[in-house]
Amino acid sequence: MTTIAAPPRSPAYVKKALYAGLALTLIATLAPLIDLVTADSIGDHVRAAYPDWSADLVAKDRNAITIYLVAVGALGLAGWLWSIVAVTRGKRRARGISTTLFLIGATVQLIGLSIGGEAYTTIVPTLHGVLGFLPSLAGLVAVVGLWRHK
Repeated sequence: MTTIAAPPRSPAYVKKALYAGLALTLIATLAPLIDLVTADSIGDHVRAAYPDWSADLVAKDRNAITIYLVAVGALGLAGWLWSIVAVTRGKRRARGISTTLFLIGATVQLIGLSIGGEAYTTIVPTLHGVLGFLPSLAGLVAVVGLWRHK
């Protein structure tokens, strides 16, 4: 008689890391929107790169950067939720899903931290780039925990 073993349960810290990543992603997603209505550091970033631009052009570029950051954050939130559900349900594919999403998310965030354009040193302001990358650290902890617990 053959017995079928249940998939191994992941360590408790994996779920904590996943929820921390979800929370950090929520903060990184809301930060550009809060910035838009308060400090406008993204607008300052655009004005520093293009001091001769009109207020209208600065606003368009600022809005484009903000929309990009919020869209990436929203996709990240969906990815975290997908990973949390997969790990909570003990799905065999949780490792693969989580690892793939981590690699995609970390790559997108590293690109955001490093890519420049025309007059920009980096298109995404450093503060928002770092905020966006922080969830990747939680993702690394979660992925390592998932693979260490085979």
